[in-house]
Amino acid sequence: MTVTTYLIYLLIAVPLTIWVARTLSRNGRIFLVDVFHGNEDFADAVNRLLVVGFYLVNLGFVTLFLRTDSAVVDARGVFEELSVKLGIVMLVLGGLHLVNVWIFNAIRRRSRIEEMTNPPVPPNNVLPAGALTGTEPPARFGY
Repeated sequence: MTVTTYLIYLLIAVPLTIWVARTLSRNGRIFLVDVFHGNEDFADAVNRLLVVGFYLVNLGFVTLFLRTDSAVVDARGVFEELSVKLGIVMLVLGGLHLVNVWIFNAIRRRSRIEEMTNPPVPPNNVLPAGALTGTEPPARFGY
């Protein structure tokens, strides 16, 4: 029964990891394009790198977490072992997703702040006719 548990675990965990990676890649592209100011080529490249890293980390974790210390002897043991293993895998997948979102949101927030500090139009050192330069004498009667 232990080998059956391993097979069921892999048959669920590997497709689950692939599904999550594809979903995050497809739906996260829009977010990455915004983070990288519309540079779609750069966003797509980062998206692919994130997917590769996601696969490496999660499939590595799935395979390392395959082993069990106790022998599984009945159907109840199969379900108990699978619930623990798959639950932990899903928590790790969710945790890594939240870390990625937090990091890219921080990058996005920083780029928004930088955009707000730059003037919308670059200065051209030309004053319109009749503009005050700051060198005029003060007005005699106030306002």
